[in-house]
Amino acid sequence: MESELTARQKKIFNYIRRHIDKSGYGPTVREIAAAFDIASPNGVVCHLDALVQKGFIVRQARKSRSIELSPEFQEETRGLPLAGEVAAGSMHEAIEQDERIDFDRLLNKRGAFALQVRGESMIEAQICDGDFVIVHPQKTAQSGDIVVVRTDEGEATLKYWFPEKNRVRLQPANRKMKPIYRRDVRVIGVVKGVVRSL
Repeated sequence: MESELTARQKKIFNYIRRHIDKSGYGPTVREIAAAFDIASPNGVVCHLDALVQKGFIVRQARKSRSIELSPEFQEETRGLPLAGEVAAGSMHEAIEQDERIDFDRLLNKRGAFALQVRGESMIEAQICDGDFVIVHPQKTAQSGDIVVVRTDEGEATLKYWFPEKNRVRLQPANRKMKPIYRRDVRVIGVVKGVVRSL
């Protein structure tokens, strides 16, 4: 369907879609003009009118943020944000991504997000490299929960959570790997589900 668009219209449509996905509302005509260095608002309106006629967006009169995706494209924004990858081996920096995974019907909770697992430290908990874990965001966890944690250095990992007297034991579910002990660690969320592509 996007083949119906000119190159410029396609860029503007993708900009609108990203803006709505990140912000929850459409950009203004002025924001689009600034993003594409279009001198006149009328130049933007011409592109928007074409997108309306071709069924990509809808606009409401007399509203500054009147641009919305058409119902067909709104369907594409369903699902949970794919927030990035998390180490299940050595810790590494958590990197945000801009994709979505539709697990809403499986584990629908406000604020929940998905992470793709990298590594084999949780294989005995049936969480393998390449799996997606569904995480419910919270700042605390019960002993024995599978959690996503982050250190003060910004490193993130997926492990069992075992608080001890003056530290936390982050326990892998792999007998070949040793636990990690930390004092400066905080819970990002608790794992509530695993999804695997076969």
